[in-house]
Amino acid sequence: MTNILLKGGRVIDPACQRDGIMDVLVSGTRIAAIGPDLSASMPAGTEVTDCGGRLVLPGLIDTHAHVYQGVTGRFGLNADMCGVHSGVTTLVDQGGPSSITLPGFRDYVAAAAKSRVVAFMSCYLVGGLEGHYYPELYRPECLDVDAAVKAARSNRDLVKGLKAHAEIGGFARWGVDVMRQAARMGREAELPVYIHFGQLWPKPKEGGLAVDPDSIFNQVVEMLKPGDVLAHPFSRHPGGFVELDGRLHPLVKEAIARGLKIDVGHGSHFSYRTARIVLDYGVIPDTLGADMHGYNTTVPAPPGTPDSHPDEEDHMFKGRIRFSLVSAMTSMLALGLTIEQVVPMVTVNAARMIGMEETLGSLRVGGEADVSVLDDQRGRWTLRDNEGTEVTTDRLLTPAFCLRAGERFDPTASILPTAQAA
Repeated sequence: MTNILLKGGRVIDPACQRDGIMDVLVSGTRIAAIGPDLSASMPAGTEVTDCGGRLVLPGLIDTHAHVYQGVTGRFGLNADMCGVHSGVTTLVDQGGPSSITLPGFRDYVAAAAKSRVVAFMSCYLVGGLEGHYYPELYRPECLDVDAAVKAARSNRDLVKGLKAHAEIGGFARWGVDVMRQAARMGREAELPVYIHFGQLWPKPKEGGLAVDPDSIFNQVVEMLKPGDVLAHPFSRHPGGFVELDGRLHPLVKEAIARGLKIDVGHGSHFSYRTARIVLDYGVIPDTLGADMHGYNTTVPAPPGTPDSHPDEEDHMFKGRIRFSLVSAMTSMLALGLTIEQVVPMVTVNAARMIGMEETLGSLRVGGEADVSVLDDQRGRWTLRDNEGTEVTTDRLLTPAFCLRAGERFDPTASILPTAQAA
């Protein structure tokens, strides 16, 4: 049994109201002890890792991943590249598997990965094929409520919610029919529904419905239940949290009061300008997902997949700015949130979103040793989004390493961003 002592880091564990310089002793796959100085009580042969100046956090949970590699085409990335090799111990795939393709996701992704992988299953029979490249596969006739509910109920260990889309191109094609079915799936399966807001499909060239982007949010919110998740509050696309006139949609705070949750869902459509608007209205997201996929991250495209995505062409999504879950944490700090506000987004709040707060999102003695250790640097760096907006930060978080069930992984992912000094 391998024993590891994480020595002298700043342990931040919101679930246990713990924040201070402490040691964490890991024995095998479990956390054996947490305290101010455990050197005297550690077993002989313990590997000591100096964590001075670093943050020692519960294993990070990425609430918005796309890791159905090999089935969703260019869209799906390798789970461990996004997970343990990026300092993240748990991934929530958003809409990759469907009721039809879920068995393959279980066997070839979740079971095969070193990272823990769960899913918000797609509401659509085809799942997340090629990043929703073909809009007609996502029309109302391509949903099956009964099949989705049956699959979700029969795979509770893997399916933690459902994924649907509320965006301009879809509303111009089908109105609210797709969203109505998705909301019904969530109610019958008793699971949260995660809603994408913003541009995904282009409007149809002919025969489309007239859509007021500012009307989408209120139409969708009316269908949802407490615990459902509204995604992409900081997107630069219309049809979401910020109206065309640049003000917060008037129903956002009402939605929060009704128990709906907000996930950043960073992605390459993340906008510092939009984020500033939303935060200045006092709206703080609950969780923080990275939303990396093969169209917004620089990775080799599988042979035969499309050269580009409509979003990529229209909105410059082609991976110009690299990002990750940890760099998204840095962006939140640069926007003025505190570390005490950001850490819950990727730990306890994320665990609660997937209904796993009893086992994930905290460092508990006797619990599984999922730990993320981050370097916490001071200086001056320039951050940039795909709109070209720049912000300067004096604090930079980067992954140092993580433990997944006690096994150490270093941050070797090729997709991790490199900081630019200011």
